[in-house]
Amino acid sequence: MTYVVTESCIKCKYTDCVDVCPVDCFREGPNILVIDPDECIDCTLCVAECPVEAIFAEDDVPADQKDFIAINADLSKNWKPIVERKDAPADADEWKSVKDKRHLIEK
Repeated sequence: MTYVVTESCIKCKYTDCVDVCPVDCFREGPNILVIDPDECIDCTLCVAECPVEAIFAEDDVPADQKDFIAINADLSKNWKPIVERKDAPADADEWKSVKDKRHLIEK
């Protein structure tokens, strides 16, 4: 089992989760983070650190977010690892409660 970043992260891209990841499994895209399922060791540390509750165990991903399992796997192949916390985008707080934003993922 792996952990999955879901829709809540889009346009928020808080990186608190990156600081606690012992294996650097996060990958950074223009406006979302994803988890490389081949690197994740299922430690759960990132879940509590996410201020928008965007990270779930693969088996616990909400039904309407299941496509993010494949999105994480696919995008993690092309994006570089992020290993240090960065400032969130200036408008992150405005986006954190917005729903239905998967169409905004920048690849």
